Amino acid sequence: MKYKRIVLAGGNGYLGRVLAEYYKPQAEEVIILSRKSKAADGNIRTILWNGREEGDWCAALQNADLLINLCGKNVNCRYTEKNMAEIIASRVEPTTLLGRVIEKMDHPPGLWINITSATIYRHAEDRPQDEETGDIGYGFSIDVCRQWEQTFFATNTAHTRKIALRLGIVLGRSDGAFPRLLNLAKFGLGGKQGDGEQYVSWIHEQDVLRCTEWLIQQKELDGVLNCTAPGPVKNNTLMAGIRHAYGIPFGLPSPAWLLEIGAAVIGTETELILKSRWVLPKRLTDHGFQFQFGNVDHAIKDILSIRI
Repeated sequence: MKYKRIVLAGGNGYLGRVLAEYYKPQAEEVIILSRKSKAADGNIRTILWNGREEGDWCAALQNADLLINLCGKNVNCRYTEKNMAEIIASRVEPTTLLGRVIEKMDHPPGLWINITSATIYRHAEDRPQDEETGDIGYGFSIDVCRQWEQTFFATNTAHTRKIALRLGIVLGRSDGAFPRLLNLAKFGLGGKQGDGEQYVSWIHEQDVLRCTEWLIQQKELDGVLNCTAPGPVKNNTLMAGIRHAYGIPFGLPSPAWLLEIGAAVIGTETELILKSRWVLPKRLTDHGFQFQFGNVDHAIKDILSIRI
């Protein structure tokens, strides 16, 4: 086996599950730190933690090859004061705790990846945003990302390399954004959302998995990296691609005013749909990472090769 131990903090969500399955055949053990107990699945096992206090779980970090922190309340909700406080605390508190524990360790993880968000950049329709020339935006979701990353880099982990991985919208088979967009298309609602001109910075789930492993080997890389496909597309192109690949000839558009009503009904924010995220993975491509899915049509066809 290639790796001794992979640790996934907050790894019971969609991305945590696919990461655990990806590393299962490659590691002696995969440890998920979670608030909920779960039966072991081969070499995948869960250790309880609350994300705020030290405990027996700390031992799992000793000599780990990789720690990936996935903690964070889902932002798919209304931005009430209560929800905003929970969104921030669910990211900052576990990150602070992990940093405090790692600082004291004799044999800490070799690499710590904090999964953050490409939404930290401003609404961009004029030019793409990368790690060197991108502009940080404003508003609540950007403030969350800024606090999150500041907390992450504030600790001194001399023997643990740290990467803040600014993730785009992950497209995959089992959960996340893609099944929801596909369902809209199936019911004839898969047209453009808003004016359809907003950019979508997406990434196939397999490229996320491959990227985390590739980063273990790239000892010179640290800091902030964008993890998005090199071919971002506009919303109307993405929706048309899904309709075409599934064989659906039309899709009713959803104007912004209708999205506002729908978002209020289902308890979310239109920013998640209407913000233009035009983000490029400059540091990944500059250092030679090869995307398996750089074209959105190829990614959609691969995902649909197993029908949802």
